[in-house]
Amino acid sequence: MVRRDPRVRLNVPLLGEAELEAVGSVLATGFLTQGPRAQEFEALVAQLVGTDHAYATSSATTGIHLALHACGVQPGDEVVIPDYSFPATANAVIQQGAVPVFVDIDPATFNMDPTKLEAAITGRTAAIMPVHAFGLPADMNEINAVAAAHGLPVIEDAACALAATYRGVAAGALGTAGVFSFHPRKIITTGEGGMITTSDAGVADRIAVLRTHGAVRGDTYMSFVDAGYNYRLSDINAAIGIAQMERLDHILERRRSLAAAYDDRLAEVDGLTTPAVPDDRTHTFQSYVLMLDEAFDRDAVIHALKARDVETTLGTYSMHLQPYFRDRFAIADEALPSSTRAHRQALTVPLYPQMTESDVDSVVDALRSTLAESRSVRAG
Repeated sequence: MVRRDPRVRLNVPLLGEAELEAVGSVLATGFLTQGPRAQEFEALVAQLVGTDHAYATSSATTGIHLALHACGVQPGDEVVIPDYSFPATANAVIQQGAVPVFVDIDPATFNMDPTKLEAAITGRTAAIMPVHAFGLPADMNEINAVAAAHGLPVIEDAACALAATYRGVAAGALGTAGVFSFHPRKIITTGEGGMITTSDAGVADRIAVLRTHGAVRGDTYMSFVDAGYNYRLSDINAAIGIAQMERLDHILERRRSLAAAYDDRLAEVDGLTTPAVPDDRTHTFQSYVLMLDEAFDRDAVIHALKARDVETTLGTYSMHLQPYFRDRFAIADEALPSSTRAHRQALTVPLYPQMTESDVDSVVDALRSTLAESRSVRAG
């Protein structure tokens, strides 16, 4: 049976001839691993973010792992993270031998609730890692204040937040280090890839060594001074990233314009809450995530929209509900109520630069009809 794609997809990366030409130019050189294109890509991101250093990595997950190691997180330490995030956030902590400590979120922004942070700090805490949910920066002044009081580094999981800002400062420059993702669902893509940004010279030196097998290159050969990793990004991927950076302003303009169109059209639809954007922040709208009222079965809404040719999905994951974390940590839902609700009620609707306002109308009409049918079933 041939799978039929929905008429309105959840996401479609914006790619074209520029990316094809960029890859072809790298293939022609025969220099395929990390090289000059990766360095050029790093320089572009560092300039955008406003940090002294940027290091391309094979993914955001390896970037987070590398940042944790470079910031001094050791086996047995604790790292405080929001419960509501893609599990890669916690997986990287565990891969470093540390223990994730989950805190609840602000239900309006889906970000770490700073008022819950102090209670999560213990004598074993080695770092705080907020996540900029769906491209909206967390409340970094409040988070950094707690971190400073305890002498802790702050690592931004900025996977979705390239070019987002908080009080005029770019995501990725708001903590000790920041990590971006270039997965196809993110703001720009390299296929797979990530980037660490930092202005901390000591952290930068550690990343440079650990990223490439723990090696320091001499005049003739390398000396291996640490047990490092192979977390490099190839020049093939980096060349795609360079071409994508040329599209960044257009991509952001389209995403924000489409998000505004959703805000306008959904204002009169009962049963949902649209994304909140505090005045001191800019949002990339990597995803446009609604919160459905608890009267609705979110999963049933996803299936009903699929039948109407509209692809949707959950927001992201309440990690304590996932089998591995549930079995290991046994955290009660009552301890993380906002994250638990978001896991069950948040809905991501289609948003990508190639969409038209007519596509937005189609999504909103399908959602309005689906919610109306659900109300009719309940009333009956």
